[in-house]
Amino acid sequence: MVFDSSTEKPIKPSSFGVRHWQAILLFVGMMINYFQRVNISAAIVPMTSPSAASDAPYYKWDTSQKSMILSSFFWGYVVSQVPSGLLAKRFGAKYVISLATAAGGIMCFFHPMAARGGWINICVLRVLTGLVQGSVYPCFHTLLSKWVPCTERGFLTTGVYSGAQFGTAVILISSGNIFESSMGWPGLFYISGGLGLAWALLFFLQGANEPATSRSISQSEKDYIESLTGSNNSSQSLAVPWKSIFTSGAFYGLLAAHCGFTWGFYTLLTEMPTYMSSVLKLDVKSNALLSSLPYFAMGVLCFVVSPISDLLINRGTISITTARKLFNSIGQWVPMGCLIGLGYMTSDEKTGAIVLLTLAVGINAACFCGYLVNHMDLSPNFAGPMMGVTNGLAGVTSIVAPLIVGVILSDEEEGDPTEWRVVFFITGGIYLLCNALFVIFGKATVQPWNDAPSMSSTMTLRKNIQADSRTSAPTEAKENQF
Repeated sequence: MVFDSSTEKPIKPSSFGVRHWQAILLFVGMMINYFQRVNISAAIVPMTSPSAASDAPYYKWDTSQKSMILSSFFWGYVVSQVPSGLLAKRFGAKYVISLATAAGGIMCFFHPMAARGGWINICVLRVLTGLVQGSVYPCFHTLLSKWVPCTERGFLTTGVYSGAQFGTAVILISSGNIFESSMGWPGLFYISGGLGLAWALLFFLQGANEPATSRSISQSEKDYIESLTGSNNSSQSLAVPWKSIFTSGAFYGLLAAHCGFTWGFYTLLTEMPTYMSSVLKLDVKSNALLSSLPYFAMGVLCFVVSPISDLLINRGTISITTARKLFNSIGQWVPMGCLIGLGYMTSDEKTGAIVLLTLAVGINAACFCGYLVNHMDLSPNFAGPMMGVTNGLAGVTSIVAPLIVGVILSDEEEGDPTEWRVVFFITGGIYLLCNALFVIFGKATVQPWNDAPSMSSTMTLRKNIQADSRTSAPTEAKENQF
């Protein structure tokens, strides 16, 4: 449905809508997919040390072998990003993500068996898990570009993706009790697998690719969403403008910000349990509890920063471009400062180290109102394939970062603070450089290549933004300012 800005503007439905239910389903799905992703980071400590609480086996893998295990997930993850985005665009993201989550759940059940065969078997299984997990962000971005109006983009998108932090926190905080139960560390993989299968079935039955295919949406909500997404109903048939994407400065600014976030986030995600165990000298249960704290903080802050971002934009206080750069700068440069301070902490300063770790991860939440929604700003029609490209290339840093940590740390068990200082300084430098590139080159306007020449949804979106009194201030001229 096309609204003419001179005669009609989209009316926002006042009640809880189908778009909110879709967002809740995706939030839970993000949590469960992160269970599958993070379980190895939590389990690697008890998998390689004896436990008096359970009879679970343990394995004498050295530091380089553990680094290979932690990074191997991303070998498959990187490869499947772009194909997943194209599959989601061609066949529907609902079907791709449901199948991928179910497959990942099944593979979780085989982790204990693979470990008995050696660390190489675990690496192979993590590569396969990464292959199916590579569909998560491209599929979610494809779904959100269809379901989330631009006036609610910050809050709903950030809310959905905060499931990653809550999922990480839940699995880390619960892992200590699971490890000390009779199940031992294998129980973490069995629980992750069962939940993955359950969500895949639920989303297959309750999810929808777009408002037009939903069986329960009202006409008024459907019109409201379609008029404020800028994504064509026929976008599945549009060819991806790869040349235009790869010659866009705004795309490279977005790519830099994505790479910076991914390097920092996954360095801390994969190495935090080891840091707390070897440097801060925390036991397994305390380690699990405190490792989860930064991710709870990040999840909560997602719901603090996103409404602030939307409010500033919708009131016309700052432009969308300025908002994206401002919040991304908060989300990467403030953690940079925290990591520099963390580099000077020792086991005698546990409280200070935990506070800095919590801030370094928690304030990352601001990036969700920065680079993470920028794909949809630039091109609602091709947000999924673009996410596949940036997440795939950023995923390379997820492979490299744990390997570099493994080279820097001569002996993980000793936990030399000076070696960890190098790790934190490198991560801070990556934050500094990558966000600077986003500030210089980033934009948040719909790009000309979003639509085929015969399509008009981009102009319709712009007219509807200007027609809606809540979003009238951020004009296109203002958008081109920092």
